[in-house]
Amino acid sequence: MVSAYILILTEVGKAADVAEAVAKIDGVVAAEDVTGPYDVVVRAQAEDVNELGRMVVAKIQGVPGIDRTLTCPVVHL
Repeated sequence: MVSAYILILTEVGKAADVAEAVAKIDGVVAAEDVTGPYDVVVRAQAEDVNELGRMVVAKIQGVPGIDRTLTCPVVHL
């Protein structure tokens, strides 16, 4: 199992709508609108890195109102 935080930059005024839509995607554990350089922070899980990539590109980035994403896989050192 692979976990990641996905940082999302949205169009102005779209953070709450994006967080709500992303929260409904399979594999998303949590989606919160936040303040700071990013507008939404998502915690996601997938079986492997390839599935995680497909989730981000095919599902999350397709949500209306998203300008940019940054995926940060969780590592256990």
